[in-house]
Amino acid sequence: MGFDAGHKSGQPPYESLTVEYECAGIMNKVEVKAWLGFSFLAVAMGLLLFIPAGTIDYWQAWAFLAVYFTGSLFIVLYLVRRDTALLQRRMRGGPAAEKKKEEKMIMLIASLGFIALLVVPALDHRMKWSHIPVSVILLGDILVALWWFIVFIVFRENSFASATIEVAEGQTVVSTGPYAVVRHPMYAGGLLLVVGTPLALASCWGLLAIAAMMPVLIWRLFDEERFLARKLPGYTEYCAGVRWRLIPGVF
Repeated sequence: MGFDAGHKSGQPPYESLTVEYECAGIMNKVEVKAWLGFSFLAVAMGLLLFIPAGTIDYWQAWAFLAVYFTGSLFIVLYLVRRDTALLQRRMRGGPAAEKKKEEKMIMLIASLGFIALLVVPALDHRMKWSHIPVSVILLGDILVALWWFIVFIVFRENSFASATIEVAEGQTVVSTGPYAVVRHPMYAGGLLLVVGTPLALASCWGLLAIAAMMPVLIWRLFDEERFLARKLPGYTEYCAGVRWRLIPGVF
């Protein structure tokens, strides 16, 4: 408002506001928020790993972070260029973004579980509880990379893949690509992440966090299916055609 008033009255525009205006022409608010979120997550995950570990001499953590944020960077760049609407939907995540108390609880537990996936292996490294061969560590990094590949496939196929349980205006049932194999490919890919993370961080004890996260994942999955069956036309028929939720032939 200050810039517009000054400009209309013939006053020279403020240099700082001019710079902000020019930057806004290149990168809108959604993109700025995405990059700030990316940076915050990188710092937060680094702190969750290196502070409990008591050292930065933790090459497994550096390798994990490199793999994780290379994938994350690719996804952000893809969404910035191809689907900013989906980028905005994905940023509305976490417990506070959910509408129902039950959903908030699910996401809170899931968030704590993800923190445990980092902190427990870091403590494991500090106390030297586990002895994981390099081949298994590399397998963990591969699983994390595969998770991001599945995320990319899902986002390319489904522009309505929100981080919260909702039905957007104009949303339709997606039954192609990974959705032709399982109903919840993002959750299926998430299994690779929760298994791969502790392995990549050289920790057997970190796998215990999976036991705490799996019931929450299943809870979330059924909650989402009930909501979509009520709100999204054609979803019940889709479920009748695609039997498996997470793992073909198993569940």
